[in-house]
Amino acid sequence: MAERDEQKGPSASKILAVIALLPLGGTLLLLSGLTFVGSMVGLAVATPLFLLFSPVLVPAAIGIGLAVTGFLSSGALGVTALSSLSWFLNYLRRLAAGMPDYLQRMTDKLGRETKEMGQDLQSQAHEGWGKPTKRIQIGV
Repeated sequence: MAERDEQKGPSASKILAVIALLPLGGTLLLLSGLTFVGSMVGLAVATPLFLLFSPVLVPAAIGIGLAVTGFLSSGALGVTALSSLSWFLNYLRRLAAGMPDYLQRMTDKLGRETKEMGQDLQSQAHEGWGKPTKRIQIGV
């Protein structure tokens, strides 16, 4: 505890880091300022050229923008189509996996209904044809 109370200032490693990084930060700040000034001078020189050639540059920029938009949208639509097709194929696979159970249930139900219909027809044949026949409803 006593050592921490005595050491109130920055450590030697922090002082060395500031001394080493200060010239580097200053140099980078100077370079960014020079780059900004150079960009402004270049823009001031190029502005008359942009104004003279704007009838050519504006349609060219619009054409390039439309071409890029077309490429991006075709790629997005292609990815959408592939993902939709993949989802549909997976859906069909899952549907086909559950189909034998469904078909077995439907076959059993149809067999029961056919047997009941046969018994109804047989009883009506013995009694006479006075009662209406039962209708088969197929479904799960």
